[in-house]
Amino acid sequence: MRKYRTAILLFLVFEVVAVALWLSTGKLFLLLNFSYIGICLGVGSALTTAGKRYARLFVQFAVGSYILVFLGLICRENMQIEGFWFYLLSGVVGAGTLHYAIAKIFGPLFFGRGWCGYACWTAMILDLLPYKRPQGPRKHIGYIRYIVFALSLALVVILFLIGKATPSVFFRLFIIGNIVYYVVGIALAVAFRDNRAFCKYICPITIFLKPMSCYSLLRIRYDEDKCIHCGKCLEVCPMDVEVTNDSRKRKNATECILCHNCTRACPVKALK
Repeated sequence: MRKYRTAILLFLVFEVVAVALWLSTGKLFLLLNFSYIGICLGVGSALTTAGKRYARLFVQFAVGSYILVFLGLICRENMQIEGFWFYLLSGVVGAGTLHYAIAKIFGPLFFGRGWCGYACWTAMILDLLPYKRPQGPRKHIGYIRYIVFALSLALVVILFLIGKATPSVFFRLFIIGNIVYYVVGIALAVAFRDNRAFCKYICPITIFLKPMSCYSLLRIRYDEDKCIHCGKCLEVCPMDVEVTNDSRKRKNATECILCHNCTRACPVKALK
């Protein structure tokens, strides 16, 4: 049972959030919503601990599809960053604002970039592409994410100023935005031979995730005494993280998506 403590802890954290939101708002949906996500993450973490290679894929589709299809398309909630700005400026505490607060702003203090590895509906498709190991050095174009971040906020502000900031408009933006993300993400993956190129260079959400992820409670730990310096862990990391360094200041430290490719590749269990 001890080895599954992370899975149990993940489930309990989301269950506490679910119960707290239900009791404070009286909305049963919030209890069911966060309980479902907590169960998926807990089961996925347990499967990962048990060494099941399909564990992360299971969680990605269980959570990512739920958010995209049910919350986004059926409930018509804009779960993209434009939706967050819209709800924030409107003063509405809905699924969009709660989602960002828990998964992308404060949650990373606990689970780092786990959102990117286990719940992002864009990444769940990109990870199916064949370029799982980055080919060549990392490109120096990460500044693009800041431009996209600023443009998303500017678009929402302009819509408010011209009186077009309505739920129906933002639902259409949600559909258009997802199509653009998938097209750009797949194009970049093919061009750079890297499934996660979109995450590294374009995705504006990482601006929320990076600062908090630096202090994440859950992280891959490195034991230098066990390491034989074979480099296998570095070869399989999709985010180019310097996993052979236990410092929080290691190269690309805030980009670890907790996929555990490195821990599975390590022949001497120097990573856990």
